[in-house]
Amino acid sequence: MEKRRGSLRAIAAEVPRIAAPVLGKRGFAEGQLVAQWPDIVGADLASRAAPDKLSFPRGDRRDGTLRLRVVSGAATEVQHRSPRILERINAFFGYRAVARLALVQGPPMRPAPAGPPPPRPLAPPERQALDRRLAAIEDPALREALRALGEAVIGTAKG
Repeated sequence: MEKRRGSLRAIAAEVPRIAAPVLGKRGFAEGQLVAQWPDIVGADLASRAAPDKLSFPRGDRRDGTLRLRVVSGAATEVQHRSPRILERINAFFGYRAVARLALVQGPPMRPAPAGPPPPRPLAPPERQALDRRLAAIEDPALREALRALGEAVIGTAKG
């Protein structure tokens, strides 16, 4: 488990570097505001409003304007809560980075793509062939991990 945590941390450390070119075009040079938005404003508000663009006065990184994309019907609430939202954003940055929110009504944020479909169940001959290949593995935990991997690979293979 510790090795897995280490690899997850390694992946998480790379996200800002990978996302920087895309987020930089939207004014989110570091990307942490976008990545940690639910932690900053809360999951409920984050599901209805998301950072769209952050702009600053020329030559300055203070008193910026954060444009938020807000789902239909939530703009009034976001506007009412804007002093608290600004306070939380600036606490996140550690200085007065954002002085104003600009709300833009937009479509609801789409959830992340569902990913590939789950693998199909293996046919009995496929399961038997996989079991034969794994029979020599002595460690039961390794054998089960390899069985799960084999089922996923065989179950998603294109015929």
